[in-house]
Amino acid sequence: MMKTITGMTVHISFSNIRRWVATLSLLMLTGFSWAGPHNSAVTNANQQSEALKLAQAVYDNPTGQDASSQVVMVLEGSGSTRQRMLFSYALDKGNAERWTLLRFVKPNDVAGTGLLTKDYPGDESDQWLYLPALERVRRIASSRKGGRFVGSDFYYEDLSDREVSMDHHRIIGKDKVGGAGCTLLESIPVDKSNSVYSKRILCIHPGILVPLRIDYYENNREEPTKRLQARKIKRVQGYWTIFDSTMYDLQSGRSTKLITIDIKYDQGIPETLFSQRGLSDDSREIPFRPQSEDSQEE
Repeated sequence: MMKTITGMTVHISFSNIRRWVATLSLLMLTGFSWAGPHNSAVTNANQQSEALKLAQAVYDNPTGQDASSQVVMVLEGSGSTRQRMLFSYALDKGNAERWTLLRFVKPNDVAGTGLLTKDYPGDESDQWLYLPALERVRRIASSRKGGRFVGSDFYYEDLSDREVSMDHHRIIGKDKVGGAGCTLLESIPVDKSNSVYSKRILCIHPGILVPLRIDYYENNREEPTKRLQARKIKRVQGYWTIFDSTMYDLQSGRSTKLITIDIKYDQGIPETLFSQRGLSDDSREIPFRPQSEDSQEE
């Protein structure tokens, strides 16, 4: 059964957003409330504690043991529009260890290209890229976190997980996105060297704790350089899922839209799919690909 949030002419986010889902009801049960920066009864320590609770609840909200989705990527900029089709697979290993695999299937110039990411507890992660033209798996150096993934407006860092403990968190107010109210959570890296961003500000929906918008700041600039926004969210198999989101490059005017065509959770995807061998052999993925009737692969 699907449930859709209506009336949201919003934009949201994607990337490590897969963990930015949780339950406001949980926070309410634990006494969550935001009284604003001018309420003298709330100490700085309490405010930090509430911000941490919010960030952790969003991060911990269940997104399934595994998931596979079919996604359309639309790149717009400089008067041109390009469209790509890809499949995405995710496996939650528990204890903050998460593996993901992305595979492009259209058009021909990127078909077969794959990205494998393994995020481990703490700041450790590995990424490998498979280029079918070279028939080689290449390891991506951690220094390339700020590199653009296949020419999109997503950095490699946007496609990896980021644990709550890696940032300092602060609730800075409230806002609206497309008429929907949200809580503003500011997150600043504890270690500046492990992120290309100097700050993120998330606008979190109070009912389902999904970020409706994420603003990304680089090089300590006062204005965001990128913005990730969501337009459509549905509940599938009990999990809130972002079906339409766009990453905007606010400096160049370019954008990358991600439209989820279909998604399946908890299929029992094997760990062997998330290996360098699995990355170079896309036939292993076929049994786990969702296939909507209107989006069959050519």
